[in-house]
Formats: sequence, structure tokens, C-alpha cells
Amino acid sequence: MSQKVRHVLGISGGKDSAALAIYMKNNYPELDVEYYTADTGKELKETYQLIKNLELFLGKEIIKLQAFPDSSEDPFDHKLKSLNGFLPNPLNRWCTKSLKLDIFEKFVGNDPVISYVGIRGDENREGYISKKDTIQSIFPFRQNIWSEDIIRLVLDNKNIYRCLAIANEKLSGEKTNRFIEILSRNVNELYTRSDKLLQLLELDTREFNTIVHEFLKHTNYPAGFDTQFPLIDNNEVLVLKDIYNLLETSGVGIPAYYNEIEFTVNGQVATYSRTRSGCYFCFYQQNIEWIWLYEQHPDLFAQAMEYEKDDFTWNQDEPLSELIKPERIEAIKLEYIKRKTRTEKIRRSSKLIDIFSDASEDLGCASCFI
Repeated sequence: MSQKVRHVLGISGGKDSAALAIYMKNNYPELDVEYYTADTGKELKETYQLIKNLELFLGKEIIKLQAFPDSSEDPFDHKLKSLNGFLPNPLNRWCTKSLKLDIFEKFVGNDPVISYVGIRGDENREGYISKKDTIQSIFPFRQNIWSEDIIRLVLDNKNIYRCLAIANEKLSGEKTNRFIEILSRNVNELYTRSDKLLQLLELDTREFNTIVHEFLKHTNYPAGFDTQFPLIDNNEVLVLKDIYNLLETSGVGIPAYYNEIEFTVNGQVATYSRTRSGCYFCFYQQNIEWIWLYEQHPDLFAQAMEYEKDDFTWNQDEPLSELIKPERIEAIKLEYIKRKTRTEKIRRSSKLIDIFSDASEDLGCASCFI
């Protein structure tokens, strides 16, 4: 008898994970997905509102995970105190590890788990892959739903004959011969694994997924535990505009911190917003986002300043007290306008889509911002 596989989906408070929850409910209602969120105690109020909206749409509770549940302090404050005030930074992201990843792995334990991740089809990144072999990541928005470790295994040259045997047994259409031809080729410097993967996906995504799923049945990967895995039939690719559409048409709505707010500096009019979910003091914020926080949530900005002591600052270049001097705010806004104008595309999509396409969203920890 096969082990029961748990299906889980983490809600970060960002647009992509929220849209993925909607997508999974709409398209795979037969899967008993456990929705969860890892709460640091320092999220924006808009994040908590999004979670409430999602619970109404999903018709089920989103499980709230918290590190140090017996502490009287917020998880972030508890951990910070144990580190003597050492703030997280891009080189030491203890906040992500201790407050999100560790409690997620404790939540799933040693159960076989498929974790659904909201990386879009127009993004070129992998996201968090657990080191536990009982946890497998699946990416429903991409043409390639499989994680890099699985692709590396399946398309390894030593597994060519195994893949050919599966293709001969499971495929019967007119594309079978072409599949066999591609699968037979060795990966090398001139014909990379990425080249081979692209050819297989472009030939027929569903049939390639069938080969991978059959391959996984002889491994310890959770997707191979069940005779059927519904996502092997998925050949959709969702990009930014699709995420926006899912949030709007479902009634869940777009997280309010994405709303563009107008500002004026030196006679120039522009707009700004927050581009990410996560803690309000996230060190991955751009300077303009810190100014957004200062002007739109002055109470939270003041709290962020209180964390800065001695050499421990959120920005490695300057403390927040320097960032909000009038001349510095003016310079940051002018530089932001200049950069935005310089990078503006000739063909622009709708305003909301442009908000979402900020390149800064590629920075940061996947478990916080997806």
C-alpha cells in the first residue's frame, strides 16, 4: 500500500502564492491541499487581510504556523533577543530559516509531502527546495512543473535507457518516435540538459510529464507514490497578467500594499508602492520602499528604527535615521523617478501589471515573497 501524500501550499501574503491557492482550488478540487502561513508577528496588516480574504474564498482555514509558540513575544522578537540584537541581512537570513523554513519542516514532519510553489511561467528562478527527501516542490504555473533536482535525475545520461523504456511503454501517439529520438541523445557541453528539457516540453508537455511521473514511481519522491498525479495533465503557463486576473475575478483582490500612491518631488509627479510581501522592515526593501513605509506607515517605520542599535542596521549603507532626512528623501525619490523612466518599456501593459513587473521582486527569499 502506498503512503498517503500530503499536499501543502504556503501563503506568503504575496500575489503569487495567493493566486496559486485560488488556482489549485479551481483546477484541482480533488486534492486535499493544506494551506498554511508562517507568521513572524511583523507582517503588514494588509497581509493579514489577504489571508482572511483567501480563507473566505477557499472555504477552509489557513493554518497559522509560529516559531516559539510558548513565548510571550512575537517570533521575530524572541529570536532576535536570543541573538543579542543581531539583525538579519542578505548574508545571514536567519529570519527566513528560523521563522519560516524550520517551522514548515517541523509542520510536515517526516510525511511524504508535495509542496506547491507559486513561481510564474515568466520568472527564471527555482525557489526553495527542501533538503529533506520527503518534501517535493511542484510549480503549477510553469511549463516545467518539476524542480531542478528531478530534471537533473531524469535527464541524467545514465538514465537514458530507463526513460526510453518508459516512453516505449506509456506513449503511443505520433510523437513517440520524436520523443525517443530526443531522449536517446546524451547531454554534453554542446547539448545541455536545458536544451534537452526545452525540446521535450515543446514537443508535448503532458507526455513528458507522464514519463517523469512514471520515472518517479521507482524513487522516493512523493509524486511517484500515487498511481495518478493530476498535475501531469497541466500544460498551462501562467504569467503576471494571469495572476492579476485570478486575484481580481476570484474576489480575493490584490494585496493593498501594491496600490500605487502618488507623490510629488521638485515639481515631478510619480507613484510608489511596496513591491513585496514579508515583514514590514525587510532588509531587501529598496530605499523608495523604506520611504513608502515612512510616509504611509510612520508607526511601523518608527518601530523599525527602534531595532537599529550600534552597528546593527537594516540597510548596510546607512541607518534609517539618515534615510529620512528631507534632503535624502528628495534624492531617493528623484533617483527612483530617474530609474523608472530609464527602464520603462516602450510597450506598456496596464498600470497594475506594471506595478507587478518591478524587477525588485526577484530579490529576496522565495518563502517570504512568492
